[in-house]
Amino acid sequence: MGMAPIPDRRVTAAAEGDVVVFLIGMRINRWRAVRHWLPTLIAMPRMLKELSRDGGSGLLGLRGLAGGLRVHGVVQYWESREKLLAYASDQGGQHRPAWAAFNRRVRASKGGVGIWHETYIVPAGSYESVYIDMPPAGLAAAWGVEPVGWRGERAAQRLASGAV
Repeated sequence: MGMAPIPDRRVTAAAEGDVVVFLIGMRINRWRAVRHWLPTLIAMPRMLKELSRDGGSGLLGLRGLAGGLRVHGVVQYWESREKLLAYASDQGGQHRPAWAAFNRRVRASKGGVGIWHETYIVPAGSYESVYIDMPPAGLAAAWGVEPVGWRGERAAQRLASGAV
């Protein structure tokens, strides 16, 4: 995979309306509990692949998180809370069987692996961003970019404008 071009300007994310941010991850609590944590670790890439292939899924972008060898996670940007919840409850998708299998394993592992997730619905006007000499990342990768000046040169201006 080639490196994304680096704009030689200051840009901001072109996000409009509410932004849905979903953080999900796992922690390996006991290394020897491989049969409990390895399936959890490999389930996420399958789900992300499924979501990425489905243009209507609502997943706009993602970025991996690392917290040392034990902690693995993903920041996801979604089109809407409704699409996020629809994927989570879709009986025909990868998530439901992975969740059921995890729940069976977690009971048997007695704490060998843990998972966490957090969902944030960020109202329009309550987020801002700036990217300087960066390839698109975070909100910019999910929503695209536009010149910073369109929303204000300073973070306080971008937040106060309510135009985000």
